[in-house]
Amino acid sequence: MSIIIIRRRGLIFASAAAALVPAVAFAASPDIGKPAPLFTAVDSTGKTWSLADLKGKIVVIETTNHDCPYVRKHYNGKNMQAQQREAAAKGVVWLTSASSATGEQGHMTATQANDITKRLDAAPAAVLLDPQSKIARAYGATVTPHMYIIDASGTLVYKGGIDSIPSSSVDDIAKAKQYVRIGLDEVIAGKPVSDSSTRAYGCSLKYPRTSS
Repeated sequence: MSIIIIRRRGLIFASAAAALVPAVAFAASPDIGKPAPLFTAVDSTGKTWSLADLKGKIVVIETTNHDCPYVRKHYNGKNMQAQQREAAAKGVVWLTSASSATGEQGHMTATQANDITKRLDAAPAAVLLDPQSKIARAYGATVTPHMYIIDASGTLVYKGGIDSIPSSSVDDIAKAKQYVRIGLDEVIAGKPVSDSSTRAYGCSLKYPRTSS
């Protein structure tokens, strides 16, 4: 599978397949220090989750696409699963958002999401099914994985990459600064997140196609 690199104003967006992404998808990234956008979604087990109901909990949102080599990097290297379990042990609610549109790469049915979660030995609190990309749009997600941390007051305190090395190589995980792990520890300790906004990297998020 070839990787297409698109450079715009010094930013790098990596895609595992050529796909047009609506400009609106990139237009409204919420600000750090502001209330995180509220959402309600059904997970792969049929349970409904509402961010408003999670106030008082620290929440992580992880956009995913199981066919993306950058997502595979962190699951094949067991990095994502390790961080999911670490977060759960600290009382953090980790929500994996399957936001690829129906018919697009990375889209999952509930059954597929459950099977993939089991196969990967993943441990999020839930896999949210977001085929209309509503959660992704609300957060201005551009790639998979795109990571967000919301503190117990409902404030967005981190957005960006899971770590500092934008590659699809498992070997780079150990060398990278783990932004999400460090950020969670800082939030739990009552400290500001030192790297609160970083460059997300991965495959372009597969939003619903729009007619021109």
